[in-house]
Amino acid sequence: MDSRNSWLRCCCLLVMIASMGAGTAPAQESNTIESDANDLLGPYRAAATERWEKDIAAFDGLNEQIEPSEDAILFIGSSSIRLWKTMEQDMAPYQTIRRGYGGAKFTDMAVFAERLITPHQYRAIVMFVGNGVSGKPDDHSPELIESLARQIVATAHEHRPNTPFFLIEITPTHSRFKAWNKIRKVNERLREIALTTPNTYFIATAGDYLRSDATPRKELFIKDQLHLNEDGYRLWAKIIRRRLDDILGTTITPSS
Repeated sequence: MDSRNSWLRCCCLLVMIASMGAGTAPAQESNTIESDANDLLGPYRAAATERWEKDIAAFDGLNEQIEPSEDAILFIGSSSIRLWKTMEQDMAPYQTIRRGYGGAKFTDMAVFAERLITPHQYRAIVMFVGNGVSGKPDDHSPELIESLARQIVATAHEHRPNTPFFLIEITPTHSRFKAWNKIRKVNERLREIALTTPNTYFIATAGDYLRSDATPRKELFIKDQLHLNEDGYRLWAKIIRRRLDDILGTTITPSS
């Protein structure tokens, strides 16, 4: 009898230990994710804050002036998003929220991801960051950019689980074409994120901005040969809208 009681007490103890472990696992996992983010972003926080705090604070003010909408498409990114002044018309009838700033790199986007994303309710989020690789000695590695992009996607999915996140391919441009091979490696990493992360999608654009000889179509860019002109944006909108239609299950008639 004593042997049986000892066996029962042992079983109960094992069940209690297992239950305690199961209860603390999510908290431990959350702490690990937060720790990993701090380790990744720590080297970039000070510089990003010094350069972009005013821009992000301006977004904070704009957020207070708009009505929340779960039907909106949130666009975040660098200057190509900021300069897309005709986004509302080009993407109609999709509702849009435009949050692009200057020459932001993936480091800057990751540092400010929570402030850019979490104030909003949205149907989907679209991100384009064209900086970080431009053929300079201080270019970021494709491996670093992948880690940063995954962190941004994770922030969005934590805020809005099961909501689609779209990564736009970095566009080939004449001004940075000497770095195109390296940029292509970054695009491959972005595509891999989409392939391996639930509710994450890649928007391929490069082929539409290259000539048959695989050089950039200069007629789609303004004088600096880095940023899109009106025709370039119209083509961008067509590609992005088609991808949104495919994933969101809507059919959109382009505005005239």
